[in-house]
Amino acid sequence: MTNHGDDALSSRTGAPDGDDRLSEDRSLVQQRLAVRELIDTEVSYLHVLQLCASDIRSRLQQLPQGDLDVLFSNIDDIIKVNRRLLHDLQETASREEEQVQLIGNAFLEFQEELEQVYKVYCASYEQALLLVETYRKEPELQREIQGIIEAVLPQAGPSGLSFLLVIPLQRITKYPLLLQKILENTLPDTSAYAVLQRATSALQDVVTNINEYKRRKEVASKYTKVEPLSLRERLARINTHTLSKKTTRLSQLLKQEAGLVPRTEDKEFDDLEERFHWVSLCVTELKSNMAAYLDNLEAFLRFWPQDCNLEIPGGPVVQYCYLARDLQLQAFPEFKQQLEAQVWQPLCSLAKTLAGPQNLIKKRLDKLLDFERVEEKLLEVGSVTYEEEAARHTYQALNSLLVAELPQFNQLAMRWLGQILCTFVTLQRDLAKQVLQRAEDSLAQLPHHHLSEPAFRKLVEDALGQTSHQLHSFQENFEKVLPPPTTQPLLPGAERQVQALLSKYGPGKLYQVTSNVSGAGTLDLTLPRGHIVALLQNKDTKGNSSRWLVDTGGHRGYVPAGKLEVYHVVPSEEELRGQARPHRDFQHQTPESTSAPVPSVPTVTQVVAMYPFVARSSHEVSLQAGQRVTVLEAQDKKGNPEWSLVEVNGQRGYVPSSFLARAPSPAPWGWSLPS
Repeated sequence: MTNHGDDALSSRTGAPDGDDRLSEDRSLVQQRLAVRELIDTEVSYLHVLQLCASDIRSRLQQLPQGDLDVLFSNIDDIIKVNRRLLHDLQETASREEEQVQLIGNAFLEFQEELEQVYKVYCASYEQALLLVETYRKEPELQREIQGIIEAVLPQAGPSGLSFLLVIPLQRITKYPLLLQKILENTLPDTSAYAVLQRATSALQDVVTNINEYKRRKEVASKYTKVEPLSLRERLARINTHTLSKKTTRLSQLLKQEAGLVPRTEDKEFDDLEERFHWVSLCVTELKSNMAAYLDNLEAFLRFWPQDCNLEIPGGPVVQYCYLARDLQLQAFPEFKQQLEAQVWQPLCSLAKTLAGPQNLIKKRLDKLLDFERVEEKLLEVGSVTYEEEAARHTYQALNSLLVAELPQFNQLAMRWLGQILCTFVTLQRDLAKQVLQRAEDSLAQLPHHHLSEPAFRKLVEDALGQTSHQLHSFQENFEKVLPPPTTQPLLPGAERQVQALLSKYGPGKLYQVTSNVSGAGTLDLTLPRGHIVALLQNKDTKGNSSRWLVDTGGHRGYVPAGKLEVYHVVPSEEELRGQARPHRDFQHQTPESTSAPVPSVPTVTQVVAMYPFVARSSHEVSLQAGQRVTVLEAQDKKGNPEWSLVEVNGQRGYVPSSFLARAPSPAPWGWSLPS
């Protein structure tokens, strides 16, 4: 009896242990099945991706390359990451006891890489679906695409491209579910449980981050599009809603400028924006310089000096003509073609790429003003409308996207710009090497071609040493014989204005405009050549000495200092007549003593017409601006110096003296090189 009772007690106490073992065995079987499902489905998934990247993509040759890039996006990067992930998962099979923990560690290790590659793919998924819809509108093209897909992947069915495109999205969202299934069949007291728990949470975060990134890209794509709208189209888009938004933003901006409300500071974004600004400025400057370079190269290629008759018989001239013709026909055109294809076109593409971020940065400022206004309302009232909440989310999405991607964009743009510059330098070097190779035969015609490089350098140094004294003497003579600056003639009717400025400021403050000035700013003056002004201050309000404040006698403003020169005051006509009046009483004096008053135009043989003049009678003669004129008498028959008797193209007549200016005399330039 005693033994039977012990057996019954043992049977009752052992039943729960058997159930626990049975439950553990069942969980272990389910865990292994979940692990097997994870690995088997990963093998099948990777196989489908490889078929898409190799067979299907290579057979869709009827589609443009741009469409293929959008449809298959970065599928090659996904294949590389998932191939390595699959390898690590399959390696865990050899260590069955630690397999579950190793699987969790593998997903934790690949967390960042999976997020990066699937972010890019998911961001372009909507654009790929738009392409699929356009293909469906072309029945013949749709049948061709469907036939290719069914031949490679029969399980795709009638969905075709849509079935293939959605596979990576389904896979990345299934990873947390597969890991959760393994986790549910893992005992909580094991070390693998905590690792699987972290891996499951990490993959759920990956899916959440991808969805948030996709939402941000959709918001950004709305503002990165640059639409070339006409004025009529822009006006058609104006309504009460847009006017209300712009008015609110302007009000917020004015309050910030007045210091009534604080401005949101974002040091990180400000640094990124400044760097982007400099990158954009470098690209713009390089594009401008490259356009000028190509224009000059085009002008150079139109000039063929070798076809001209140089009137130098034989010798090196024949070699030069042959070499120049060879270079003009082949080397230089090839260089220009390579320059346009490898430098100019990539540079234009880079400049076009900058337009999207530029528009996005501009839109961020608008959305920041909306965000600040909503935040103020939230603090004051405690609640906001649905539209205002959407405005907050829009700004946060734009700002987060720019902060995350602008550093990469700046880095890629700088690398792109560096490659363009390296290509330009390489093309220049290759051109120089090609020209030297083609010129080898012509170099043999030079008189010193037989000399070695050190000997030739010594020859050049000796020749330069012998002529250094001559160059020094040349410089001294050149400085001595520099002609004085030519005073521009006064504009017609400007004598009164000059006299007013002279009496107000004195002769030391008068300056004359040497060339036409076109004012660009609100305080800049627009003045013609020859205008007289008085200097008020030799710098602007910012201390810039290249802009001078002047008075024209009626207006005050700024003009470039480089377009002003000191005006040497000529005695007025009244003073000249006053000096000449005492001599008129002596009629018996010689012609030399009864000479006319000093005219406004000096009595010189040759002068230049500064302005065109149309003769109004037979006593006058017409002039053209810049025409050489011979002055016969510097006054009319009554002694009036305002009119001069001149000879032009064999015709004689009177012209206004103020229309004439001194012609540069060749005498001061009569120097010669020292012997």
